[in-house]
Amino acid sequence: MTDGTTLTDRVEAALRTVRDPAADLSVFEAGFVENVAVADGEVTVETDLTALDGETSQGVIEAILRAVDDVDGVESVHVEQAAPSSEGRAGVEAFDRVIAVASAKGGVGKSTVATHLACALAADHDVALFDADIHGPNVPTLLDLSGPVHSSEEGDPLPVRRGGMDVMSVGLMESGTPLAWRGAMAHDALSDLFTNTAWRNEDVLVIDLPPGTGDVVLTTLQETPVDGVVVVTTPFHAAVADTARTVELFRDNEVPVLGAVINMAEYVCDCCGEANDLFAADGLGDLDAPVLAELPFTHDLQGRPEPGSVPAVIERLGDRVADAVEHAGEVDVPADAVDIRGVAPQERKERVRERFESLAPGERFVLVSDRDPTPVAGFLSRLAETPRDALDVDVRRATPTAWVLEAER
Repeated sequence: MTDGTTLTDRVEAALRTVRDPAADLSVFEAGFVENVAVADGEVTVETDLTALDGETSQGVIEAILRAVDDVDGVESVHVEQAAPSSEGRAGVEAFDRVIAVASAKGGVGKSTVATHLACALAADHDVALFDADIHGPNVPTLLDLSGPVHSSEEGDPLPVRRGGMDVMSVGLMESGTPLAWRGAMAHDALSDLFTNTAWRNEDVLVIDLPPGTGDVVLTTLQETPVDGVVVVTTPFHAAVADTARTVELFRDNEVPVLGAVINMAEYVCDCCGEANDLFAADGLGDLDAPVLAELPFTHDLQGRPEPGSVPAVIERLGDRVADAVEHAGEVDVPADAVDIRGVAPQERKERVRERFESLAPGERFVLVSDRDPTPVAGFLSRLAETPRDALDVDVRRATPTAWVLEAER
């Protein structure tokens, strides 16, 4: 060449014409090129494309190959994945908050809710989404993500990035392959990902659990510090009944239930605007969990969500979940309540007696206990000298370790 430029200069100039399709930056400005090695006409470009999904990553690689191959003096060109460095900590212990999304049945929209919730929380937090549904990993499809999953210098799997959000799923490693793992195999695969994934984000982890209460769910409860769970159900009576049992499963495992999302609550006709119920609902009274959102069956929730940009109804859900997890494990004790948590048995009885007998007919009696206070109802009926079934008593489990009893004197 007569212009005095070296082959390395010409290769780097060609690379600067290759753009990041999302940010419209050169591959150098986007930080995709780690190193360029030129020797005897052979060019090796080391890249770190882990921030891109599989299809976009492959497109950038092909563009790099075309650009460099056209440079005068290049005999061959190779693109290699640089060994990326793990900036975060491995394992779910890296996160400040861990929120699980669960359902008693499949097909109620759990993965859709989990994915949208993660994208909603990503507006204000560094969020990661873990697809723990090892038999039916749908998160990659919902976010239009694909592998490969790369490893850090320590050999830990690195999550795929989507709009600044970390995503990990077995589906990213087994794209298109039916998964029929059972027993110990599923347990080991999930435990390995829980333990070793090198997350970059460390604020909030959303876990999309498989439906039901099988081995994977129980493994998650035993091995993962879950701060709270959101349960997803439709209004259909069978789904609600099963969800109520799932709520108790989490509380029995001392996992706070943040609330329930009622999915496909109604469909609003595109033509006339009339709201229609999709299910023969029998009510949600048996659910024993606050309703965080009632989501309509709508096209807005069938598209692919973007981190930080979600429909308004999901944005409100994200705000409520964020508030609920901040107060998870707490119980709002009314000023006039009898709180017998941690109190000796005989003193418990005297406190209940003293408070109940001080009330006038029609006044409300509220009791907070660290064990199921249902037997207290019989004691109250004896104090009131009325049959047990004549006393209006309501008992609910407010947190994994706190029950509330309410009765009318």
